[in-house]
This record gives sequence, C-alpha cells and structure tokens, in this order.
Amino acid sequence: MDGNEDEAQTLSRFGRARERYLMEHRKGLYNSMLLTGRLWPHLLEIDRAAQTQMDELTKAMAEEQGVTEALKAANQMAWVQKMNNIRQSAEEIVRAELIYS
Repeated sequence: MDGNEDEAQTLSRFGRARERYLMEHRKGLYNSMLLTGRLWPHLLEIDRAAQTQMDELTKAMAEEQGVTEALKAANQMAWVQKMNNIRQSAEEIVRAELIYS
C-alpha cells in the first residue's frame, strides 16, 4: 500500500482517541511507533476495527433488545432513547477493548 494513500485518509474519533491514549499513557510505545513509521498504519487499523465493531455491536444489541423499524414508526422518542443507550454501551465496549488496551 502506498504511504501517500494512507496519509490522505483522516482518523475518526476512535483513531484520535487511540493516539491520545498512546501519547498520554504509553509514551515509549508511541515514540517507537512514530519513529519506525508504524504509528499511522496502527491508528488507521484501530480506527477501522473500532468502527466495524461499533457497527456490529450496535446492530446486534438493537436486535437483542427489540429495537426495530416498527418501534421507530410507532414511538420515535422511545426508539431514539433506546438507540442512544445502545450506541453508548457499544462505544464503551469498543473503547475498553480497542482504544484503551
């Protein structure tokens, strides 16, 4: 893969959170990865993996809790509340498993 192709991409909140975590709590690893050119590919991979896991968890949790399009049509406020709770729970899992590990 061409390095310029990677550099044209930007990080979402997950990649930026991982970078911040490494800078603040794993300085030696951060500096080593930065100096050897492994930091950017690592951040991109964490970013992609976190977004994929977030999407999968959100979908699975919504199905498990019965948060459907039918609920959305019948009671939009209830659907929004439940989806917000699901997204927050999924994000906590993603952060614990991928960002802060």
